[in-house]
Amino acid sequence: MGRLFGTDGVRGIANKELDSTLAFNLGRIGAYVLTEETHHKPRIAVGKDTRVSGDMLEAALIAGICSMGAEAVVLGVQPTPAVAYLTRHMGLDAGVVISASHNPFEYNGIKFFDGKGYKLSDQLEDRIESLLLNPENGIANPTGAEIGKKVEIDNAVHGYIDFLKKTIDVNLRGLKIAVDCANGASYIAAPSALADLGAEIVVIRNKPDGKNINVKCGSTHPENLQKLVLESGAHVGLAFDGDADRLIAVDNRGKMVNGDHMLAIFAKHFKEKGILKNDTIVSTVMSNMGLDIAMKREKCSLVKTKVGDRYVLEEMMAKGYNIGGEQSGHIIFLDHNTTGDGLLTALQLLAVVKETGRKLSDLASIMTELPQVLVNAKVKNENKEKYIEDKTIADMIAKLESKLEDKGRVLIRPSGTEPLIRVMLEGENEAEIKEDATILAKLIEEKMN
Repeated sequence: MGRLFGTDGVRGIANKELDSTLAFNLGRIGAYVLTEETHHKPRIAVGKDTRVSGDMLEAALIAGICSMGAEAVVLGVQPTPAVAYLTRHMGLDAGVVISASHNPFEYNGIKFFDGKGYKLSDQLEDRIESLLLNPENGIANPTGAEIGKKVEIDNAVHGYIDFLKKTIDVNLRGLKIAVDCANGASYIAAPSALADLGAEIVVIRNKPDGKNINVKCGSTHPENLQKLVLESGAHVGLAFDGDADRLIAVDNRGKMVNGDHMLAIFAKHFKEKGILKNDTIVSTVMSNMGLDIAMKREKCSLVKTKVGDRYVLEEMMAKGYNIGGEQSGHIIFLDHNTTGDGLLTALQLLAVVKETGRKLSDLASIMTELPQVLVNAKVKNENKEKYIEDKTIADMIAKLESKLEDKGRVLIRPSGTEPLIRVMLEGENEAEIKEDATILAKLIEEKMN
């Protein structure tokens, strides 16, 4: 079998690829690995998003944690960054989130944080996976009084909301904000934090039923929010994904403002305030070349990593940078939190609007995007890494790279969480690169299935 952990934890269709047995074992082995250096009864936070499968997986995960003698501190429905913050704030030994982020409701996932609120390194995930797949691992189950228990924390989300409000120095009075909660984990925290700070809010997709999370809404489908911004006369629109670790904004003209644009806005504003460490931001190879151009103009450095906010974070921590993120809207403010945080990003963006007195459409004009096309090739999971070995595919990629020269690029990336190979082309002629990307994606599907 392939590696159990993807770029953002363990994911799959709930009760099929990710069933209760796997959740129990992840809870058990995860608790063992993450707390083996402790000299007290370990305490592990457990949060989830609004998927119908969350209750099932939560029960199994908690059972696994308790079977290792650890205490499961149950936080209920929480944004992923809230679990990271609360783990750290409450002095817990580790945290776990049950969520599949922006994916459809039938999927779910399990991802861990260490006691400081950071996602696990590849090495730690490999250790968990190795022990989980080895029945003869020699890990003993405690008995009697050494068995762990479950402790439920009511209204834990309010501690996260209080934290968020303290990250900006301005109120939001005078701003009308349209909010799309994606029927996900932000449905309490986002409206509450914005209203507490004085904003006038118009909220949609804040009635989760377990099955409507991410359905034609949220950060991956901002169309309804764009319409709402125009109809309501909102100054800004905010679209979160299912677990609220990412944000896509909408400006006053109804135009989408993605993670690249937000990084450019933050880089310029934070540099002017003297708080952009090393005058540098971190992004990934998926960022639009327009971001490179904008950062050169603003005399800011741009460092790129492979795709995944965990790799952005690793680079930030290694070099002392404080702002980084992805085009998809995962933005990390390392001065405030340890992971991508959609609500924190929203407040930081709104603070720039208030502090500058400028409209978001004006702020976003700092960057002009080159046309960028992304086409997904559906392939078998076991073939995701094999495309480069096929000569026909390699020749096609080389041909396209030669055609684009220095005015564009080809980027091929196997998905870390889905049976897909993502084909991205960037260039000056959108119609042309769309046709080329589609042809290449079809070729990959033919050769890899």
